[in-house]
Formats: sequence, C-alpha cells, structure tokens
Amino acid sequence: MRFPAPLIEGRLVRRYKRFLADVELASGEVVTVHCANPGSMLGLAEPGMRVLLSRSDNAARKLPFSWELVEADGRLVGINTAHPNRIVEEAIRAGVIAELVGYDEIRREVAYGAGSRVDFLLRSGGARRPDAYIEVKNVHFSRAPGLAEFPDSVTVRGTRHLAELSAMVGAGYRGVMIYLVQRGDSTAFGICRDLDPAYGAAFDRARAAGVEMLAFRCRITPSEIALDDPIPFRN
Repeated sequence: MRFPAPLIEGRLVRRYKRFLADVELASGEVVTVHCANPGSMLGLAEPGMRVLLSRSDNAARKLPFSWELVEADGRLVGINTAHPNRIVEEAIRAGVIAELVGYDEIRREVAYGAGSRVDFLLRSGGARRPDAYIEVKNVHFSRAPGLAEFPDSVTVRGTRHLAELSAMVGAGYRGVMIYLVQRGDSTAFGICRDLDPAYGAAFDRARAAGVEMLAFRCRITPSEIALDDPIPFRN
C-alpha cells in the first residue's frame, strides 16, 4: 500500500478524544489531525514523538491531515487502522499468503455471525476449498523488544469476532484470524492476556475450535506499508 503523496513530518503535541491529535509541523504551525485509531495506542502517543502525516485534497474534509506513522524505538510504526484490510487484500490478490492461495473470489464486508460483517470472504469455484471467513486485526503494541501484542485495551468486539469465526468453523467453513503487525521490528506475536483476560480466553477457545491464527509483520517506509514475513506466536 503506497501513500499517494509524500508524508509530512511533525511532532506530536497531544492526542485526545480518541480520534484527534495536535501536531506541530516543521514550520512551527500546530494543526489538528485525524487519528484513525480507536485503541489506547500505549507507548505510541507520547508528546514530542516524531509523526508522519498524510494530507487530503478533499475540500469537504474538516481535517485535511491524517496521522499515519509514528517513530518509536527508532522504527516507524503504522497507527492508521484503516490500512490493514487494504494491505491484506493486496497480499491475498498477489498470492503471497500461502494459506489463502487458490480462491477465485474475494468479497469484503459480508454479513455473518451476530450482526457482524466479516472483513473478507474467500470463495473458490467448484467447491475446491471451503469458503474462508477472514478477520483482520491491526497490531502495533509492543512492551518487550521484538514482541508485538494484541489487544492494547479491552476489546469486546474482538472477542465477539473470535466466537463468530469459531461458529463458521463449526458449520464446515474456514475461519481465519490475521494479526497484521504494523511494525518491522517484531519477531514474535503474543496475546496480551493481562490487559484483556476475556480476549485471551476467547483466543484459546477459537484456536481449539479450529480457527486458523496467522500473524505477519509489515515492511514500513515513509512511502509505503507492505505485508512482510510471518512471525510465530509466543503464547
């Protein structure tokens, strides 16, 4: 996923109301930017951090700037939760996720479960493979070198998705959870059980039920974010 124009550098002043942040640009001007991330962003929203912004040419937008990347521990980290689905879709279409090769149709936002919409539904002509219901979770939290963790706060919605994927497996389909780590420094992935014990328990139930768990780190530069290598689960 390439950014359509060069990103703009600044320093974070503060993040507030979940979806807003104030950023000081190199010119000294302070602008309010959209933060497309509903999570806590622990360790990634400290005042003074170097951030990179995109700017929209859409005159109808109230906030033309969007927060895309932050520099943490000397590495760029993607914080925009609107990007993971696009990154994963590009990877599926390019055939670089071995577990998801062999499908002819990719559908997005298909209704399933208890009023949810699955991120992707893959189908193959002639019933060569069972339909695959795929959820994608954005990951950028890290408390230990090399270890990416999810979630960074309690996620009732995420827990529900695990149960819904388990139900699809029980009905004879594939259920796949993809944890997309928007960090290039991660060598392993783990479930953050201390911050959300209910999610940890739901993860264990889903894996035991046959839900396929995949984790990939990303390659991140100021010009693009792309799916990189798979990384192992630590717990």
